[in-house]
Amino acid sequence: MDTISRRKFLQLTGAATVGAGAAMLSIGDIAEAAITRPLPMGTPIVVLVTLYGGNDGLNTVVPYTDSLYYSLRPGISYKPESVLQLSDGLGLNPAMTGIKSLWDQKKVAIIRGVGYPYPDHSHFSSMAIWQTGSPISHVSSGWLGRWLDTQSRDPMLAISLGSVPPPLFAGVKNVGSALPLGGLVIPNGKLGMRCQTLGKPATNDSRLMAAAAQSISNLFSVSDNVTDVLKGPAPVATDLPVINGGNAGGDSNLQQQLDLVAKLIVAGAPTRAWSVSLGGFDTHANEADAQSALLGSVSQSITRFLSSLKSSGRASDVTVVVYSEFGRRVKANASDGTDHGTSGPVFVIGDRINGGMYGDQPSLSKLVDGDLAVTTDFRDIYASVLQNDLKADPAQILNGWKGRVNLLYKQ
Repeated sequence: MDTISRRKFLQLTGAATVGAGAAMLSIGDIAEAAITRPLPMGTPIVVLVTLYGGNDGLNTVVPYTDSLYYSLRPGISYKPESVLQLSDGLGLNPAMTGIKSLWDQKKVAIIRGVGYPYPDHSHFSSMAIWQTGSPISHVSSGWLGRWLDTQSRDPMLAISLGSVPPPLFAGVKNVGSALPLGGLVIPNGKLGMRCQTLGKPATNDSRLMAAAAQSISNLFSVSDNVTDVLKGPAPVATDLPVINGGNAGGDSNLQQQLDLVAKLIVAGAPTRAWSVSLGGFDTHANEADAQSALLGSVSQSITRFLSSLKSSGRASDVTVVVYSEFGRRVKANASDGTDHGTSGPVFVIGDRINGGMYGDQPSLSKLVDGDLAVTTDFRDIYASVLQNDLKADPAQILNGWKGRVNLLYKQ
């Protein structure tokens, strides 16, 4: 059988050309950070939940007392008795029972009419605006990437669940990390033994070869320490049902992402910002059933996530922000769906949040070219999160922006 040398292994895998570069060495950095410098208790953590496709805000936070809502959406509106009633004549989508329970505990802030000046109906353009935090001028960095630029370089500081970091994590100098949903997979058996041999130092190694060997060694060291964390069950949500239905629900991709985030938060990962996402919200047809199923998944996943952190003492550290690139048109289309619109609600959830309604509800009788008016600039929310959770100067990151969502956080 062909023998394998360290040099041949590096040539075959491309590690020699990647070199003792950040991609290989940062794995060791991440491992050391997770094991040796856990995030101090009480440090605020932000979890961003992106709903890709343009979530229909009017069927998420339903104006069930407004007759125009029913006349403009005869086939996809929710009857007053079916919505989960909140305040101000508004109610949640019937599938959002978990978030309704958090609302009743005053842990949910709903910011209404959120958008940006001169709205764009393109998925790509609108999401780029939301993730850069710059609706007027084009910039190539994300709003959290610019926050990362103000921090010491640390690949554990901001992590996205997925194959690559989202644009919002891209700074000029620093960038967030990506963690595949399956976690870290280390070779085992004979291949694993050979790989571990390659990680042993040799006296005749060049600097590049020695660094690459150290990276291989770090991989196996990390695996020994974090495998139990990644493969173990998510922390138990003790106050939720353990049967299917209700808040327990079935598994979803978002739930899998948040379960992994919960494991790593409980383990003490020194991460201040997490990014997870769920797609499918581009509901041009048959919206009622499709969106309700998605919103049920969002509601159940977030409720389970926050509940699972309680026993660790970390729940009060976490703020969850849920947003989408735009809302939908007010009037239903001929396919019982809705087309691309403008403003919509943003949810900010957590123990430190001063729950309630924020911002003005866009009027259904005063549309802007058939769309809801924007009554809250999304930068007001970003600035509040930067100031309260990340302890940063929003003006430095949002090009001098001074707006805030007043009283969003408990004083």
